[in-house]
Amino acid sequence: MPGDVRSRILIVDDELEITEILSDLLSDVYDCRTSGSAEAALELLRSNDFELVISDITMPGMSGLELIPHAKEIAPNTVVVMISGMQTVESAIDALRLGAFDYLMKPFDLRQVEAVVKRALDYHELIVAKKRYENQLEELVEQRTAELDRALDSLEDAYRSTLRALTAALETRDSETHGHSERVVTYSLRLGREYGLDSSEMKALEFGSLLHDIGKIGVPDSILRKPAKLTDDEWVRMREHPMHGQQILRGIEFLEGAARVVSQHHEKWDGSGYPLGLTKTEIDVCARIFSVADAFDAMTSDRVYRLGKSYEAALQELDDWAGRQFDPKVVEAFRRVPKEDWEELHRQSLLPKDADFEVNRMIKMLESPVDVLVSS
Repeated sequence: MPGDVRSRILIVDDELEITEILSDLLSDVYDCRTSGSAEAALELLRSNDFELVISDITMPGMSGLELIPHAKEIAPNTVVVMISGMQTVESAIDALRLGAFDYLMKPFDLRQVEAVVKRALDYHELIVAKKRYENQLEELVEQRTAELDRALDSLEDAYRSTLRALTAALETRDSETHGHSERVVTYSLRLGREYGLDSSEMKALEFGSLLHDIGKIGVPDSILRKPAKLTDDEWVRMREHPMHGQQILRGIEFLEGAARVVSQHHEKWDGSGYPLGLTKTEIDVCARIFSVADAFDAMTSDRVYRLGKSYEAALQELDDWAGRQFDPKVVEAFRRVPKEDWEELHRQSLLPKDADFEVNRMIKMLESPVDVLVSS
């Protein structure tokens, strides 16, 4: 041992003569304690640290063999060496199978005792060094994992800020829908949490909700901002925006789930939607959830030509169209969310705020324990 700290050895034998002989042999070099029974030895192990236990096999009460598993449980790093006579050599071999490191034969040979004790203490040092390395490695992994998590969180926040800036720029093309994307993100996440989405699905829902109309970049202003009713040809162009959005997001790995929301948010449960006419569970679950949140926002938001509907009226519309436009299970999940939650989310969306800070705050709140009526 380094410095003047001596290795601690516990000698266990019901024969006082044996413990005295071994203690006399080893005490000049090591700090030795003795015990007359396995039971008493275990009590010492509970209250003291020993590098090595030297124990007889045959003792009244608990035997040396029975001592081994208890000693390993109390002091996993402590090395055990058994004392064996010629008549108990088979028991000594059994002890090795139970976890003993080695055994000493009676009558004792000084050189044999010193050699076995040195090997046992060297082995203890290896055990301790291995444990220390494992602990250091575990701490290093935890540290690196925490650093990576912080970096990923920072990167994700940067993505979110960039995507929100893009969405805000898109909304300047349509003053009627200003703030719509922010509201529908929070509505969708609340509904997604109620529905039981996992974390990866919630992330896809968040970004998909935020970017759902990104494909309108490909729709000319003459159509997108037309104050009058669209012609049939103009409607064909307008209804291309989900596929435009999918093309824009194609190849961006972290937006793969969001791209499904973007491309399928106008599909309907009964197959009457566009652009592909998908039906029921062919439609991505996040897109089905978004569809309900989007319709709720459209119905309850004020427009220049009408006031928004009440919560009760909007809920009735969702019920009426469940099984046709909307997934009935998603509408059921919507019903489970207290009215007060929707009102609070709507109220928060109307407050002046720093946009990035507030959306991140609301998303964290929602993640804790988130066309009938849409003309385009």
